[in-house]
Amino acid sequence: MKLDAIDLRILEAIQENGRITKLALAEKVGLSPTPCWLRLRKLEKAGIVTGYHARVAVRRLAPVASVMMEVTLANHRQADFDRFERAVAATPEIVACWSVGGGVDYILKIMAPDIDAYQRLVDDLLDRELGIDRYFTYIVTKTVKEETVLPLTTLLPAPD
Repeated sequence: MKLDAIDLRILEAIQENGRITKLALAEKVGLSPTPCWLRLRKLEKAGIVTGYHARVAVRRLAPVASVMMEVTLANHRQADFDRFERAVAATPEIVACWSVGGGVDYILKIMAPDIDAYQRLVDDLLDRELGIDRYFTYIVTKTVKEETVLPLTTLLPAPD
């Protein structure tokens, strides 16, 4: 789908504030409400806008451990990747997983109540014989930057 400058302004506005009203969005992007709403619906139907979420400051509610984990599988058949990825998808504490090229197969972001809970999770993953050959754990001691707003003007070509 080819986007124009107005579409990009709509995407930037809803990334900054997913609860923006239809009227405020229209004003922000320079359209009347109905055409603006129709454009947003088109972006949603095209799968470009996939949802609206709230960011929860979980550390204000309870202490948590953020852990990055590198995983290398013992075998590299498609069935091995599929089995591991199904387990990841079914594990709520694994909040992000990336299949990567290079020295490891996956990088996971795991949120657990504490390090003991993280280790119990890892022990469970190992006990399930998912084909994990080795893993490395990195405890996050400080979040320096964690953006959810994508820099669209940098990532996408300039509209015509």
